[in-house]
Amino acid sequence: MRTVVVVPAFNEQDSVGEVVKRIAAAGLPAVVVDDGSTDSTAVEAETAGARVLRLPVNIGVGGALRTGFAYAVGKGFERVVQVDADLQHDPSLIPALLEAADHTGAELVIGSRFAAGDYAVSGVRRALMRMLARLVSRTVGSELDDVTSGFRVISQPLLRRFAADYPTEYLGDTVEAILLAHKHGATVAQVPVEMAPRSSGSSVSRVHAAGQLARVLFAMAVRSWGRNPS
Repeated sequence: MRTVVVVPAFNEQDSVGEVVKRIAAAGLPAVVVDDGSTDSTAVEAETAGARVLRLPVNIGVGGALRTGFAYAVGKGFERVVQVDADLQHDPSLIPALLEAADHTGAELVIGSRFAAGDYAVSGVRRALMRMLARLVSRTVGSELDDVTSGFRVISQPLLRRFAADYPTEYLGDTVEAILLAHKHGATVAQVPVEMAPRSSGSSVSRVHAAGQLARVLFAMAVRSWGRNPS
């Protein structure tokens, strides 16, 4: 399969160049979607050898990913590897995700930081993530323990669908994307990966992230209860 790595980036000038270099070392082309950065993210990515798609304003990671997916489909790529720009995802592990996609035939393969062992996450947030993973797993019929991971492989025909209607709200680009894949009849699988802590870039606070997780968890629970009234 023709494969490209899509990297959404917002104010990641300190790390995006190294990410692109590591992707090249893995033997794959990189497309960086500069999501309205106010620093030199685009310049650093281009200097490192990436194709850069510049968005005039910040539209969020979901919108940036949809832009990257649409570019990939337009250029005839059959598979996209989704990688963060902050060095949290190790591009040297991309072959493991691709191998899992080939072996399972899954159109969406998620790199799980929790399946690989301990990963430091605050207690409340980790508890929310576990509950969310259980709800999503029950919905899609696959055992998943890291449904907010952004280290993924998306293959055709799911890639074409994501290029058209990928979720754009916060956490929609991770959790809702899994539910959308299931809705379209795609198989979802996961593979253990090691992840590093964020090294740079702009991110929401831990309190805000936990609050957003709780919001998504509540929405998922309501949806589940609505399908299965007591």
